[in-house]
Amino acid sequence: MEERKKILIVEDDEDIRMIEEAYLQAAQFDTSAAEDAEQAEALLERERFDLILLDVMLPGKSGCDLCRQLRDRLDLPILMVTARTEPVDKIRGLGLGADDYIAKPFDPAELVARVHAHLRRQERLLRARPAAEETEEIRIRDLRILVNSWKVYKGDREIRFPNREFELLKFLAMHPNIVFSREQLFEKIWGYDYVGDSATVMVHINRIREKIEEDSKNPRILETVWGAGYRMNL
Repeated sequence: MEERKKILIVEDDEDIRMIEEAYLQAAQFDTSAAEDAEQAEALLERERFDLILLDVMLPGKSGCDLCRQLRDRLDLPILMVTARTEPVDKIRGLGLGADDYIAKPFDPAELVARVHAHLRRQERLLRARPAAEETEEIRIRDLRILVNSWKVYKGDREIRFPNREFELLKFLAMHPNIVFSREQLFEKIWGYDYVGDSATVMVHINRIREKIEEDSKNPRILETVWGAGYRMNL
């Protein structure tokens, strides 16, 4: 029997929290709930979760701060749920490491569909990992990308990359000096069944640059080719 996936709901509004729990449980997910970041952190210390639904406007530490804190420590989908619907808010949320951005009020059925989509994507990424004992290394300037062990080093320092950032970095590094459009990268890394849009590519590119470039505002390794896309320079 397949193990049920476990979702952590972080939401201070009791009515919304109960709706999320009811629909996810009806969809055969196990759920745990937290009213604030402190409760969420305590649950994450004790239990393993497959996905986090995270409200932005929490009492005390915000959902944005919690997302930033968790992103480079946990390889699991984080879906931010918020009443803020401006494009700049969405880009900010994705820039903090969220995998999706769901606006309130939301259709509970759509919420469940997005949870399913992100979990399927996560499973495909994990299945695609090759055996760690095999060795394949890509070198670009002072970067070493260990393809099979999913590790990245800049000089002697290891840099943490969540799943999608690593997949995007690896793909570009395996095709150096070739320009890929945002839409091409979205199709290659996220796939057609991903619930979202290609704007997430730009956000992930920026996060990668912050980790590998000496000056992320003037990138030399991962370059923007204006009007065309992105290129990894050898």
